[in-house]
Amino acid sequence: MTFQRARNEEQREMRRRAILDTAAAMLDEMPVAEMSLNELSRRVGLAKSNVLRYFESREAVLLELLDDFLEGWLVDLTEELAAGLDAQAAPEVRAGQLADILSRSLADRVVLCDLFGAQGGVLEHNVSVEVVKRHKRSSLAKLATMSELLRAHVPELGDGAQLFCLMSLVTAGALSSYVPPPPSLLAAYAEDPSLGVLHLNLRDALQDAFIATLVGVLPRP
Repeated sequence: MTFQRARNEEQREMRRRAILDTAAAMLDEMPVAEMSLNELSRRVGLAKSNVLRYFESREAVLLELLDDFLEGWLVDLTEELAAGLDAQAAPEVRAGQLADILSRSLADRVVLCDLFGAQGGVLEHNVSVEVVKRHKRSSLAKLATMSELLRAHVPELGDGAQLFCLMSLVTAGALSSYVPPPPSLLAAYAEDPSLGVLHLNLRDALQDAFIATLVGVLPRP
């Protein structure tokens, strides 16, 4: 892919979108930690200095992708909750259904979970104050959207909805870092089956974590 010089706002936006789309395609092939600005520049057909005209760093690209992926996930989650939650069921039943849907939905989005996992320790470093402020404002708006969505189906969450949503996303990022395990761990599990209890299935681990969190957030009878 090669580009002519961007001469107007529309062309500049097309260039930004091409960079983001290329980065997203790379994350289908490799984890966040392996994605480099040099390789992104090569694939998008721009000099690294030109990519830096649109995004101040690799981390700035990834933060914007995180915002995009989170927005798309919330659209899908709206449909998944509408289809999978029984509005007439008891609160504890709906809480179990919520944990099941959330765990399945997030486990199917490995790249989103990987971005969550890298957010605090990697992505929010090497970026300017303005980029961080823009990202945090966007994150707060999406957290509010998620909280309202969950409260609509499980109103018993009340003021605890936002805390549950925040902890759910942090947990998804943390647990996804263990999946898939490297070859050395798989070999260790094969040689010593007793170690297999440490071999995480992401969906199951997320479901257990979400249920445990909901127990603490839902009001006691």
